[in-house]
Amino acid sequence: MLAGDVLSLAAEGTIDRRHVGNVAAVLRPRRQGGAVIGVERGFALEEADGTLTHLGELWTDTNVRMNEGGCDPDGRFYCGSMAYDERPGAGALYRLDPDSSVRVVLENVTISNGLEWSPDGSCAYYNYTPTQRIDVFDYEDSESGLTGRRPLAEIPAQTGGPDGLTVDEEGGVWVALYQGAAVQRYTPDGILDEVIGVAAKQVTACTFGGQDHNQLFIATTREGLEPGEDPLAGSLFPGSDGGAFRRWAANGPRYLHANQLACRRIRRGCRHLRSKLPSQVGEGTLHQPIAGMDKISKQGLFVSSYGRSSTGQTPHDS
Repeated sequence: MLAGDVLSLAAEGTIDRRHVGNVAAVLRPRRQGGAVIGVERGFALEEADGTLTHLGELWTDTNVRMNEGGCDPDGRFYCGSMAYDERPGAGALYRLDPDSSVRVVLENVTISNGLEWSPDGSCAYYNYTPTQRIDVFDYEDSESGLTGRRPLAEIPAQTGGPDGLTVDEEGGVWVALYQGAAVQRYTPDGILDEVIGVAAKQVTACTFGGQDHNQLFIATTREGLEPGEDPLAGSLFPGSDGGAFRRWAANGPRYLHANQLACRRIRRGCRHLRSKLPSQVGEGTLHQPIAGMDKISKQGLFVSSYGRSSTGQTPHDS
């Protein structure tokens, strides 16, 4: 993220790395190829041929950057900002519409993190890190947008901070725990029912991917760490339970036919992974990063999911 690079992991294991700006916060593929990317102070559009166009900056304060986001069922790309020093209320949640207009959805945001919609698109889950909460919004249609914000679950501070998230086909919410060395799954009712231990403390994001979308990929970071500290931090971990992950939801993707910025829904599911709690990590903990992706975050780089490995709703090819 803070290196401004995007990494793509191909099915055969090759890794492509390209520079997009000072920050590469989050991206989603576009319908006609390329991607929409949250960069340091706004958005950028990547074409299918790799051409990159930065849209206008949304603010001038160099102490604030984009951080994390997602797409709604109507093809609109959201990205939330935060201050580099994490000062309270310095950020906001922005929405990029298919016509390239931008609207502020939430103001006075401190650390805006994971955002993802339920399989039926009726609600959205949002990690607001300073409160240690996973919040849920109602989402009726494109006109009403996000409404009725309320807590889904509160995560104890000693467990780690809620960072990125993804949602499976059963509506389960998978939450990456920064400083928590784990990913947790919550039911749509807010009940914790799964924990995956990770052999690195600073877990930042998770997404379903792989050829059949039957694998959970977990990203970590080395930001703020000294050399030799938490040696596997910065790695990308593959989580699997021997093929028990499920494929697409039965009804497949839903498309919005607006224009080339519009997003499509990609919903991945999985059967539950059983593992021990972070305080008892051992069997079931992910110790082995993906080959070649064990040193990618040495400069505070976060791995953004891309293409068929993306989580949630995504701008994609028409």
